[in-house]
Amino acid sequence: METYLFDQVAFVRNQTLRAVQTLTEEALDRVPEGFNNNIRWNLGHIYQSQERFAFQFAGEPTELPDAFPRLFARGTKPADWNEEPPSGETLLAMMARQPERIRQTLAGRLHETAREPFTTSTGLTLDTVGAFLTYTLYHEGMHYQAIALLKRFGSR
Repeated sequence: METYLFDQVAFVRNQTLRAVQTLTEEALDRVPEGFNNNIRWNLGHIYQSQERFAFQFAGEPTELPDAFPRLFARGTKPADWNEEPPSGETLLAMMARQPERIRQTLAGRLHETAREPFTTSTGLTLDTVGAFLTYTLYHEGMHYQAIALLKRFGSR
């Protein structure tokens, strides 16, 4: 079962990367009317959340640039950015490496109790390394859908 979860994390990430791999920097930054965020924000948010849920709550060091919480945390938006976000190339490279880092770091640890429990905005409490990692599948899927909508409405 453990291998299956790591495979699912990699599969979902590959789907996200495939959806955006040919987009220009301009397309990553487009905020269609009626939206608060762009594709770059969604990608950075996915990465940042995965670092927190997979590594931080497991007591492991994160690979999280200092600016990421200011740029990509829940409730942030590009209209409020006061610093340069990472390039699309940089962001996609970071995202591509993340699933294997997760597999290498957390193999054999899914049943461990997390450093502290966390209750999501929808009321689900996560308390094991495996619960956090499983939740990231749902989280990334939600943002994958947001990216699909941004691509569709941003091309009009």
